[in-house]
This record gives sequence, structure tokens and C-alpha cells, in this order.
Amino acid sequence: MRGVSVEMQSRLDTGATSMCRAWLVVRRDGVRFGFTDHDRDLQIDGDVFKAGSGLDASVLEATTGLSVDNGQAVGALNDAGLTESEILAGRYDGAEVWQWLVDWSQPELKVLLFGGTFGEIRRGTGVFEVELRGITEALNQPLGRMYLRQCDRVFGDTKCGIDLGDPTFSADVTVLKTMAKRGFSFDGLSGFQDGWFTNGSIQWASGSVSIVKVDAGGMLEVWEDVDVSVGDTARVVAGCDKQSESCRVKFGNFLNFRGFPHIPGEDWVTAYPASGETHDGGSLNAE
Repeated sequence: MRGVSVEMQSRLDTGATSMCRAWLVVRRDGVRFGFTDHDRDLQIDGDVFKAGSGLDASVLEATTGLSVDNGQAVGALNDAGLTESEILAGRYDGAEVWQWLVDWSQPELKVLLFGGTFGEIRRGTGVFEVELRGITEALNQPLGRMYLRQCDRVFGDTKCGIDLGDPTFSADVTVLKTMAKRGFSFDGLSGFQDGWFTNGSIQWASGSVSIVKVDAGGMLEVWEDVDVSVGDTARVVAGCDKQSESCRVKFGNFLNFRGFPHIPGEDWVTAYPASGETHDGGSLNAE
């Protein structure tokens, strides 16, 4: 149930035409952006909500109980709002978003319509579309660890223990050649074998990050187009495929491996004893 002040309810009951919508986006780094579909900027509770941002989040589904509210928002990529470079850098991943119905003649009169976070963000030519996830979405997230054959740690975090600053696992490089905005050759990588950076990352000087799809023949191919030029600098970080063998051989870090590589697969779950086969009920180590 939404909390509506008596004065705001009175305005709504009389059919006031001075209503608009306002959105507040709060990134995980604390940076705040306000947007409104009114024709003038509004100031609400110390935040400035800019007009003409092109943001539209009209498609919202509100539910009761613990069901997840969801919806979508679309908007223009521009300097006044969300920029493509910041989206590519992941600065809006998981950002908080709040939407109000506001009386622009008295901005202190408002009703909260939606509260949640940004989900998947898709980009087009000059526009973006973002999935909106209600605050109860957090109740759908698994807690604790899961039993997986692969390692569940983030490569280079404290539990992984790998030092990404080690020159064995990263290199500061300069772009020597570009190919169709997805393929690049760099100086300083001649000492690394092919495949060393597959699934790794390229941290560009601009702040954006690209994931390496293929590392072969001295060229690194990334998954998405990126605008860089010959002479641009970056840091290239080795890739980890989360497998136990890679952790042991490539990184010499098996003691910190956080997966369970010997979990029986589905074939063992459905197996049954059979004479003359490995599933005869006897010891696997018997000679």
C-alpha cells in the first residue's frame, strides 16, 4: 500500500493537472542523477531532476506481497543523462532507481511508485533500454555458496589470492593495430603463450573494460566493439576459466581453488550396480 499524504490525495481527487513523474538513479559509487518528464528541472529533497533527459519508465508492473515488481525504462544516451561509456564501464550495474509521481507546482508533494535496481542494460543507436527490478528481487538471490565443479571466486580477489599486479598475469600495453573495433594487437605481449588472455580483460585508459574472447596469433579479440586508436594504452589481465586444472597448472594456485572438481556428474546420480562394470558395487581402487 502506498503512503499518500492527505494534501497529495486531495490534489489527486480534484484531478490536478500539475502531475509529472520523477526518477532518481543512485549508482553504487554514490553518484546521483535525477530525471523528470516535466518541461522544467525540479528540485526535490536536495536533488535536481533534469528535464529533457529522454527517460521513460512508464511500463511498470506493481504487485502486492512478496511478488517482484518489474518493468523497463528507455532513454537517450547523452551527456545530460546516461552515457554509453559509463554503461560500458559498468558504472550503472545494480544502481538503485526510485520513481515518484510529483506535483510540479509543489514538488514536496509526491508519491513513491517504484523502488528497485537496474538489471540488464541494452544499448542501441543513441538509446538505451534497462530492466527495472523491484526491491523484493533480492529475496530471489541465492545465499551462501553452491557446490560447483568450477571455482566460484572472482579472479584476483582476496580468497583467490592471485596478485593481478604480478607481471606473470598482467601487462601494461600500447595498441599497435586495430581490426574492426574488436581485434587488437599490442606491444609487450610477445612473452605470453597463445590463449593466456582468453577470458581475461582489457582495462582501457578511458576506464572501460573489455572481455577477451580469443587470444591467438598475437591478436586479442573482444566480445563487443570498442572505440580505441593506435597508441592508446591499456592493462591486459590473464584469463581464468574457473577450472581446477587451470588453477593448478596455469596459476599454481590449487590450494586456493574454491570449487569441488570431484563432484559426481549426472551419470553417477542415475547409475545402478551392474556386474562387470565400474558400477558393480565394489571398490574403485580394487586391483
